[in-house]
Amino acid sequence: MCNNPSKTEEQFKVALSRCRDLFEKKLRDYGASWRILRSSSLTDQLFIKAKRIRSLEMGIESMVGEGILPEFIALVNYGIVGLIQLEKGCVDSVDITFDEAMSLYDHYADTTLQLMLKKNNDYAEAWRGMRVTSYTDFILTKLQRIKEIEDHGGTTLVSEGIDANYMDIINYAVFGIIKLSEQTA
Repeated sequence: MCNNPSKTEEQFKVALSRCRDLFEKKLRDYGASWRILRSSSLTDQLFIKAKRIRSLEMGIESMVGEGILPEFIALVNYGIVGLIQLEKGCVDSVDITFDEAMSLYDHYADTTLQLMLKKNNDYAEAWRGMRVTSYTDFILTKLQRIKEIEDHGGTTLVSEGIDANYMDIINYAVFGIIKLSEQTA
């Protein structure tokens, strides 16, 4: 088992770069159409992606030909979109430029990376000893928590908020990307 935080940081950055590349291409195709989504709709989209991963992990045949890795990439990108929407709120029409969207993406990708580095230090690379299926289950758990928080108007008594849960989802998804990429390398 690797206990090298600098290797983790580099792998994390490579995985985020892969996600960013796809986000940028889709942004060029569709614009920031996601600005219209409410937070609860983003939570549901993340739920759909996580449930798809779980189905594939449980051996259910893929009818559309995509695998687990693209779904983890989608979780990262939708998670970052979720963070943007929490900050800016939803709108009725697209209100940001390509450059603004990419700047916000980079800001939240970096914020999430910084959180991972702190937690990875505290947990001594524990994610490396976990199964990819556990990342999926933890992501689904985080989504259930977000749904509960949303149902309570976004307030919590003692727990982390929606933003912290989105960042945890992103981090688990990046760990999944790293692990799956190592398996195919």
